[in-house]
Amino acid sequence: MSYEERKTNRRGPYRSRSGLVMGVCRGLAEHFGFSVKVFRIVTLIGVIVTGFWPGVAIYLVAAYLMKLEPLLPVSTDSEEEFYNSYARDRHLALARIKLQYDRINRRIGRMENSVTNKEYSWEERLNGKLP
Repeated sequence: MSYEERKTNRRGPYRSRSGLVMGVCRGLAEHFGFSVKVFRIVTLIGVIVTGFWPGVAIYLVAAYLMKLEPLLPVSTDSEEEFYNSYARDRHLALARIKLQYDRINRRIGRMENSVTNKEYSWEERLNGKLP
């Protein structure tokens, strides 16, 4: 998938991974459909007009609040929800993955128990005679 296709699949403003300084300007420009150069010039003028520190503080707060752009494009709501939960709290996302793993592991255990049960007849099962 090309870079342009990945940009159109995004659903929210993200910090760009290919930005110059933390990717805020590029991410916002891509989200709102502006030219990156124009957005950077407007941001620079805003930093100069507001004074150096207030403008830089606003930029740093924006960099802190915006999530980093996903490496792979997000195509479904469940993928977006998982990425957002991972970006917010990695421990919560890992707990969700562990919970899903435990559920799958229990299902496999139940299948193994039924198949390895002494009462399970492979001969009847293979010959089409269901128990």
